[in-house]
Amino acid sequence: MRVHIGTDHAGLEFAQQLKDHLEQSGHEVVDHGPTEYDPLDDYPSFCINAAIGVVNDQAAGVDTLGVVFGGSGNGEQIAANKVEGIRAALIWNESTALLARQHNDANVCAIGARQHTLEDALHLIDLFLAEPFSKEERHARRIAQLAEYERTGAIAGHPIDAAVQRIGD
Repeated sequence: MRVHIGTDHAGLEFAQQLKDHLEQSGHEVVDHGPTEYDPLDDYPSFCINAAIGVVNDQAAGVDTLGVVFGGSGNGEQIAANKVEGIRAALIWNESTALLARQHNDANVCAIGARQHTLEDALHLIDLFLAEPFSKEERHARRIAQLAEYERTGAIAGHPIDAAVQRIGD
């Protein structure tokens, strides 16, 4: 599997350890940066580029997922989720790693590099990467609704409250 990764300065050291671990596990790793330590760098572009890599590979039929990380993983998850077609999930234990794939068909996981030991973080990422989507109808239906809203701002048969509708729609 091809794995796209992106981080910021908080995850730079972890990035090299993650790349080595994933490559030893037989994965092809595409690192979207950063490549050097800068305590003032900004994670959005690194994580967005990793997410775009996942979307492009999936569109081309490549078996691929993504991993974004920083101090907490929160901002990195938000950044990745700005890319159409991405379902990034913050994982912090075995259950969240497994359910992100089983129920949400998440194609990117976000993890806080400062929130876990190296061994725990690698374990959670391995679980995420290995777990398949359940393909249960209810989960597929919900994912399709999210994709429809992402594309159109509406979900057929499910009203979206106009009072809270996106600005500009």
